[in-house]
Amino acid sequence: MPAWGRQNGDLSLTVQPGMTTGRNNKPELIGYPFGTMPRLILTFLSTEAVRTGSQDIVLGDSLTDFMASMGLAATGGKNGSLTRMRNQSHRLFNATLTIEYKGDANRRIGAKLSVASAYNIWCGSESEDGHLSLFASTVRLSDEFFHEVTAHPVPLDMNAIKALGGSALRLDIYAWLTYRMYSVKRETTVPWESLIMQFGSTAADNRFRRRQFRLDFTEALRQVVVVYPQANVDTSERGVALRPGLPHIPMSPGFRARART
Repeated sequence: MPAWGRQNGDLSLTVQPGMTTGRNNKPELIGYPFGTMPRLILTFLSTEAVRTGSQDIVLGDSLTDFMASMGLAATGGKNGSLTRMRNQSHRLFNATLTIEYKGDANRRIGAKLSVASAYNIWCGSESEDGHLSLFASTVRLSDEFFHEVTAHPVPLDMNAIKALGGSALRLDIYAWLTYRMYSVKRETTVPWESLIMQFGSTAADNRFRRRQFRLDFTEALRQVVVVYPQANVDTSERGVALRPGLPHIPMSPGFRARART
């Protein structure tokens, strides 16, 4: 079984693509989720799970409606956004994620989860504008995923998500920075080497590519801070300096209460 992995310190993440059975009755790989669309879907699902306290999430009456809620234009055709969103959601809902902690030589700690335990999305034929005359599309979150996002919620600003949605790196930095502003207790510098391991491509293995990563990350961070000015962050030759700050959206008592239900 093929897999994609990333390690950051003592933590590792492994993603295995889902499988389906083809017309010849042979198993076929669905493919890895990648790019901005799976990130937007995960953000929407997590936000709705905390807001509603339910594992059953309604995506909307059509794919076009859902994409509009994410600030995306719906375009048709083989390479259009409708087709890409449909394909990426299928990949995401069938992938398996394994998280492991390797900091204790005397034990192995890990968890395996999927995002969805069931889904009913965008079946049937679409009109040219992407609207469906079917029941609303729904996703039932897996027990493990639902528990994780509701037990440890850090709210994101959906307007910021829409503004940053043209770049996977910007979305990743925004989510990471919001969490770190909530959790950091004293000034901490995250070295560039660690950031490359967490955000960069495995191709960042030479001096030129490491330099390019720093340039790309710094520019993406600058754009994130434009929509998230509360972030207390700077870059230096050593890395990214984080100082205690505020999440983009304050953790209100009501938000915490909904997360505990």
